[in-house]
Amino acid sequence: MAQRDYSDPVKSPVIQEIIMSNRIGAIAMELSRRLNVEPLQALELFYESKTCSDLHDKSTGLYLYGDLYVADEFMREKGL
Repeated sequence: MAQRDYSDPVKSPVIQEIIMSNRIGAIAMELSRRLNVEPLQALELFYESKTCSDLHDKSTGLYLYGDLYVADEFMREKGL
């Protein structure tokens, strides 16, 4: 099995997970503001969404877009 070179710490899976968690928190806070709900409720709504699934699926490319764009995608998904 080939060993991966993580000489660039940002490419480490642990760091990538931290970055994604931080992004999801920021998206949830934005959705909380837009939907006028508690942040935890916004987080739950986001985690249950197709948008969140797409954000985690590298093949969609959604992870390349900014947090506000992802929040917009969630709002479109929900028809809001």
